[in-house]
Amino acid sequence: MGEPFIRVENLEFSYDDEENPIPALRNVSVDIASGEYVAVIGRNGSGKSTFAKLLNLILEPTGGHIYINGKDIADENMTDEDVFAIRRDIGMVFQNPDNQLVATIVEDDVAFGPENLGIPSAEIRKRVDEALATVGMSEFAKHEPARLSGGQKQRVAIAGIVAMLPKCIIFDESTAMLDPVGRANVVDMMEKLNREQGITVITITHYMNEAVRADRVIVFNDGEIVADGKPAEVYANSELIQRAGLDLPQCASLVEGLKAYGISVDGDCTTPEKCADAILRAIGGSRGK
Repeated sequence: MGEPFIRVENLEFSYDDEENPIPALRNVSVDIASGEYVAVIGRNGSGKSTFAKLLNLILEPTGGHIYINGKDIADENMTDEDVFAIRRDIGMVFQNPDNQLVATIVEDDVAFGPENLGIPSAEIRKRVDEALATVGMSEFAKHEPARLSGGQKQRVAIAGIVAMLPKCIIFDESTAMLDPVGRANVVDMMEKLNREQGITVITITHYMNEAVRADRVIVFNDGEIVADGKPAEVYANSELIQRAGLDLPQCASLVEGLKAYGISVDGDCTTPEKCADAILRAIGGSRGK
């Protein structure tokens, strides 16, 4: 295997509070490979959003190292061009799309990022059209973002990032302000970008049923990583999830409840279909097709 796209070693970060720094991350080490789909979960104040902002160079580490494509972002010898390249490779979609939309017309908003990268006009036109098609917003190209729904605005914000052709997109609580339909559309978009375009996706979320759709789940608690693995493996440890102040996904919660009735269910229970099959195996039945 080659070098990971993101490597974090002994990462530390504290927020300044006059005389007393407030530690947010302690001794965090993790690798994320190119093309992975990773969910980062944790209760409020666990450090997950701080972690995301450090990866995107919005914040600077107070200790440890972050390597993006092999480059140490804390290296004092990094040039402005190096920083620009890293920020171009890692896009970020925030919680409130209104804070990320800058133009009065949808297609102009999507073009804003590529224009700042100095992309030629013909290439920008191509990227805007392709990005809007990717997020299913082509028919809204001439609309005003202010008149769109929350979910539609978030899709436009995602298109603006996609048009810059990043290698990685970080979604920082990007579904938190959306209704269930808008949330589902954005999560579908994450999967599509990862599966079809090979973009590394890191989603910071407190929705457990969203996290189970990722290939890998990283759990933060009190500024440290306390679990890291496939969703089925992580959520099988219900005690750890509860100690981290989180709820189990619905299917995992059902399996946990069945234990009280003496029914032990083994296997991957991250989706309703897989959960139903596992329960039927446990009770000796079979599911009709």
